[in-house]
Amino acid sequence: MNIIDRMESNVRSYCRSFPTTFKTAKDHLIIDENGKSYIDFFAGAGSLNYGHNNETLKRALIEYIEGDGITHALDMTTVAKKRLLQSMQDVLFAPRGMDYKVMFPGPTGTNAVESALKLARKVTGRRNVISFTNGFHGMTLGSLAITGNSGKRAGAGVSLHDTTHMPFCDYFDAETDTISMIENYLADNSSGIDKPAAFILETVQAEGGVNVASKTWLRRIAELAKSSGAMLILDDIQVGCGRTGPFFSFEFADIKPDIVCLSKSLSGYGLPLAMVLMKPEFDAFHPGEHNGTFRGHNPAFVTAAAAIEAYWRDDRLSKEVHEKARMIKETFLDLADRYDGSVRGRGMIQGIEFPDHSVAGKISKSAFGRGLIVETAGPDDEVLKVLPPLTIEYDALKEGLAILTESVHENLKPQSASKPAVTAKS
Repeated sequence: MNIIDRMESNVRSYCRSFPTTFKTAKDHLIIDENGKSYIDFFAGAGSLNYGHNNETLKRALIEYIEGDGITHALDMTTVAKKRLLQSMQDVLFAPRGMDYKVMFPGPTGTNAVESALKLARKVTGRRNVISFTNGFHGMTLGSLAITGNSGKRAGAGVSLHDTTHMPFCDYFDAETDTISMIENYLADNSSGIDKPAAFILETVQAEGGVNVASKTWLRRIAELAKSSGAMLILDDIQVGCGRTGPFFSFEFADIKPDIVCLSKSLSGYGLPLAMVLMKPEFDAFHPGEHNGTFRGHNPAFVTAAAAIEAYWRDDRLSKEVHEKARMIKETFLDLADRYDGSVRGRGMIQGIEFPDHSVAGKISKSAFGRGLIVETAGPDDEVLKVLPPLTIEYDALKEGLAILTESVHENLKPQSASKPAVTAKS
């Protein structure tokens, strides 16, 4: 690791949590240079929903490259782009009754968010964006402005403005009506809150601690956005592409956002790719008004189309996600009952928090020593967050959960049975 210590910036982080040098990876496994295998419950922070080097996607990519397919094309038309858009229309949009135009910004999630914010402000003529406590939307300035975490925001080095942070679903407790609170602020001309251009949110706040929005709360936010003349932006970057079961995480609430941001597992293969979906009436940019050199990442178009066609023409993968989610949740509920923890999540993004907020990092470290990669989340890294590939084999999932359980036992002592575990909505 000397070359890393000498040459790579101090800003590196994940390599500090998982201190080894990885060499190869396949499906749910990552193997280091010494030949040790690790079960991956991290999946590239949600970028590898179909596992490492997925065979179906790899074949499509290799065939494309060997055929001298276009790699870089800015926003020029290519066969790969046409196939991806056709796959999205036929497999994702038409069966769901969705009608969206597609914009390719730069290739990362924060590029999608920045584009969405810019579009909403252009369409509405307003500047203020309402975001939510514990939300995370990216590391560029516009995305940081709508992110809640103070540590991330401090890295900007400049003031972050034109945004108002409001309480997310169940931020205070399950009984407090945060929607009515927001409605009252917007109705009061003396509240000091400018009329919003948009509301932006995640249905499950992944980095913020696996906080789950209920169906009712999401529907009411959609209604409030419409009644206030604002746009509803869904950041589906980490919890979309099947992570919660359906392809889009908001499908269960039967809402159709004005704008949807996608990235991470959109390419299916870990290749950088981002996308902004907008209702056709909001396609307001003039040609070239928003652009980016790598918005034409054709190898990612190829694997994205292959993933959509292989996994989303029917509901088999969605059903698998729900079955595996039950396995994860049952394990977490058992641990929560024994150690006074709280469990939250939806689909195959699940989190568990213990009274001692320092213990999640210790459990992650113990799990790594046993051959499992699992990360933490939340404002103080107090939540142990599980993000396995959606395609992980059942036996591998069981093995990983067994390692996780052993790691929890190593770091915690059973609590008294006087206080029941608290389980958030899922």
